[in-house]
Amino acid sequence: MIKVAPSILSADFNNLGRDIQALKDTGADYVHFDVMDGLFVPNLSFGLPVLECVRKITDLVLDVHLMIDRPVRYVERFCQAGADIVTVHVEADTAENTRAALEKIVACGKRAAVCVKPATPAEAVLPFLDLCSMVLVMTVEPGFGGQSFMADMMPKVQAIRRFIDERRPGCELEVDGGVGLETGPVCAAAGADVFVAGSAYFKAADPAAFVAAIHAM
Repeated sequence: MIKVAPSILSADFNNLGRDIQALKDTGADYVHFDVMDGLFVPNLSFGLPVLECVRKITDLVLDVHLMIDRPVRYVERFCQAGADIVTVHVEADTAENTRAALEKIVACGKRAAVCVKPATPAEAVLPFLDLCSMVLVMTVEPGFGGQSFMADMMPKVQAIRRFIDERRPGCELEVDGGVGLETGPVCAAAGADVFVAGSAYFKAADPAAFVAAIHAM
């Protein structure tokens, strides 16, 4: 079954608590929490204080995507604030520091993940795969919601699926960016098994029906 991780970056910030608490009722599997620092990506979002508040109002898995420079400096604090999965970008630091960040996440008893931007080749995940419970492939340029899906990322998804099956069975493969009912089947066929859905989920007329349709793919 495909898992659904609604990105609360697309939620109604005036009613964020309501929207997060509603996720479980709609059958969502994870809460996707985008952290942006204005350096690694050209946008700012929310951070540790908001994550701590979100943790208090849901028992769903908190899937925290760090789009920040040198995340090794902060991963432990995000683990302590309530993250269940912490994802770092391979492009955000040296390979040595990226590995150190993943090791810190694992040492905190959390699930570690790496993410690759559209221009980054699939092979970039290989040095870190042994520490990962998830790999995230961006199907848009990170930084803003509501962008168009990049279908040309599917060969990369297929390649990483092969790497996972060969070297790290059980590791999840997540896609993020423009994923919805129309693009979901392509992602599923390529081997992705966790879909981040922002606008597609929060703008759906019936979010529960949306989640059920993704689960059935």
